[in-house]
Amino acid sequence: MPSPHPHPSSSRRRFLLAGAGAGAALALTAAPSWAGPGRRPFGRFGSPAARLTPQTLYVDPAGRGDHTTVSAAVSAASGSGWTLVLAPGTYRETVAVSAARTGTTWIGASENPRDVVIVYDNAAGTPKPGGGTLGTTGSATTTVQADGFTARWITFANDWLRTDHPDVTGTQAVALKAQGDRSAFFHCRFLGHQDTLYADSTALTAFARQYYAHCHVEGDVDFVFGRATAVFEHCRFRTLDRTDLASAPYGFVFAPSTAGANPSGFLVTHGRVGSAAPDGAYKLARPWVPSSDTTARPMLTVRDTRLGPGIDAVAPYTDMSSAHPWQSQRFAEYRNTGPGAVITVPANRPQLTRTEAASATREAYLGDWTPWKEGR
Repeated sequence: MPSPHPHPSSSRRRFLLAGAGAGAALALTAAPSWAGPGRRPFGRFGSPAARLTPQTLYVDPAGRGDHTTVSAAVSAASGSGWTLVLAPGTYRETVAVSAARTGTTWIGASENPRDVVIVYDNAAGTPKPGGGTLGTTGSATTTVQADGFTARWITFANDWLRTDHPDVTGTQAVALKAQGDRSAFFHCRFLGHQDTLYADSTALTAFARQYYAHCHVEGDVDFVFGRATAVFEHCRFRTLDRTDLASAPYGFVFAPSTAGANPSGFLVTHGRVGSAAPDGAYKLARPWVPSSDTTARPMLTVRDTRLGPGIDAVAPYTDMSSAHPWQSQRFAEYRNTGPGAVITVPANRPQLTRTEAASATREAYLGDWTPWKEGR
């Protein structure tokens, strides 16, 4: 996503993968006691000597599994229906799940996403070996193109920092790019700064459905963006502080780019939007109409969600381009609470009617796919 400033300097905040406060260095929590030497690195999910299924592979950076890296396990799991069980650890690598690897499941063995972290530090402006730069898509730590992908208890992160690269203007740094239909994430974390979570599809005409439940997403600029039909249920979103900026807005939580023909974009329900930044420093959303699809009509509905004081309640939406004003897009709210949800200027906060809200549900958005039943 474009930066709101032509030469943005970096946030001084190094987000902590373990979830500590601002200013901390990158770190991890200790692995659970059962995951130490001689113990059970794969928890209740079997082991190479006692596989859950013949199509289960075990990944452990300490060498107690089938593979020591996630990318090696993905390469070995060709075809459909594989399960990867990831032992606690930091997996510093980029990973790509091709479209042919359908029905893949990744499980964080400790059942705590803080323990299993897939992280790398590429940005859109990172040079490519053959010339040019990676671009936003190329910056992703993890890219999933396959349909039917499921992840549980995993942290996807991009720890590229503006302060480390003051000469780079392409500061988009994606933690996860999800493109497949029926992509589900349960109890996962997505950590980054700009463009953290790219909820997308494989083509302009593909309406990929995605479901995020009990997840945590944090960042600063457009950190949840893309054209997918994506439902975020019981998720937490956290905006980061930015000492490099003299004034608001510091950034934007959502930047959907929904295709005009798609009746369903982003739905946020029963969530929370918190902040490490000053009150009112963030906009809730701005519409992204990319040059590749100038007919897009970005869609975002936020309902039954607590909006903290970090959101500008007076003007929660803004334009990304004057050619595509947010008022012409499909932005709406319903029964939100908290200081960031106070309606002071009604024209700036379009609200669903009760009848309209009856169609703004996970069932309506996802159709015959019911991932919340699978996640129990």
